Amino acid sequence: MIPRYSRPEMTAIWSPETRFRIWFEIEAHAADALADLGIIPKEAAKTIWEKGNAATFDTARIDAIEAETKHDVIAFLTHLAEHVGPEARFVHQGMTSSDVLDTCLNVQLTRASDILLADLDKVLDALKRRAYEHKLTPSVGRSHGIHAEPVTFGLKMAYAYAEFSRAKERLIAARKDIATCAISGAVGTFAQIDPRVEEHVAKAMGLTPEPVSTQVIPRDRHAMFFATLGVIASSMERLATEIRHLQRTEVLEAEEYFSAGQKGSSAMPHKRNPVLTENMTGLARMVRAYALPAMENVALWHERDISHSSVERMIGPDATVTLDFALNRLAGVIDKLVVYPENMQKNLDKLGGLVHSQRILIALTQKGISREDAYRIVQRNAMRVWRGEGDFLAFLKADPDVKGKMTDKELEANFDLGYHFKHVDTIFKRVFGG
Repeated sequence: MIPRYSRPEMTAIWSPETRFRIWFEIEAHAADALADLGIIPKEAAKTIWEKGNAATFDTARIDAIEAETKHDVIAFLTHLAEHVGPEARFVHQGMTSSDVLDTCLNVQLTRASDILLADLDKVLDALKRRAYEHKLTPSVGRSHGIHAEPVTFGLKMAYAYAEFSRAKERLIAARKDIATCAISGAVGTFAQIDPRVEEHVAKAMGLTPEPVSTQVIPRDRHAMFFATLGVIASSMERLATEIRHLQRTEVLEAEEYFSAGQKGSSAMPHKRNPVLTENMTGLARMVRAYALPAMENVALWHERDISHSSVERMIGPDATVTLDFALNRLAGVIDKLVVYPENMQKNLDKLGGLVHSQRILIALTQKGISREDAYRIVQRNAMRVWRGEGDFLAFLKADPDVKGKMTDKELEANFDLGYHFKHVDTIFKRVFGG
């Protein structure tokens, strides 16, 4: 985790202090269940809770123990025993390290999911507001980067809103998928611990019991979780790339907010660069990069190996912290995005009406001209405009092949910008409801 791209609430989830506290809660809840089943004394479970809750887990002390034991969970349990005293012998009965590690990881991922879902809500709120603000602001649509037909800037925001709505649904599903608990003991057979302990711990930690674990929770769940984060990052990059293109000097239809005192270049005082969306593009690459190792973690040896462990110690914090930061940045960019409707109109007009070429093509076919001939006639006049020879409508009015089929008034009617927006309300109802 790099502090530059981190927010405190998310990084706190991955701190050693949080991890050890979750480990303790797992062990203490398991002790409660064991006590209820009559396997350990109830007073012992009470003591574990009381002394563990009062303890401040010393990460340096745990690290020192681990340096000798070469085992992180044993190091923690040894340190916990220093606080709990003799009753610590009832901690971790019938459990294996993965019961603690995997359950903890899934608690952390579910908590991270809740923050990311809140981030997505911020993005969605900003997109919806800007979409309605510019619902009918005319803008040129582009395919292959070339002028195509008119759209509205509100529709551009609506496209993104629909995409991030799907992202939210996917993350909700991924959160549910990852929110499982395993307290099943060595190789997952419950030979040394009653399945009711797992049920108790799962409920207490806000998880559900893993239907069948080996010695680990199956990593297909984690693969799907990190893949979902990667898809969300890709949607973020798509919108960031759109803004970057719109901010190009030759386009300048929208741009990132440029605050007082902000500097764009160390060399060129005039520069206003899309640094935030460029940053999001780079961060999206990193979040996507974490999906592949998560998928490679699925194929573990037999009932367990730890080849996944080092991977998850890195990608768990990094992917969630990075995406959290980037989504918050995206929400801010959309909220403060500076929009230039007048430049959008200038760009619409730049090609002298060529954005209406399909309407003329269709109109000529309705007048009895074959599609092939109509296409040839329209393209012939359009290419003259591309060469800078004049105005599309004027060329069409003067073309004998067109004049014989359409009046000037009919031609002009096909250059109505509003025609392209007649179904914007329908699209908005599909996207936003109501």
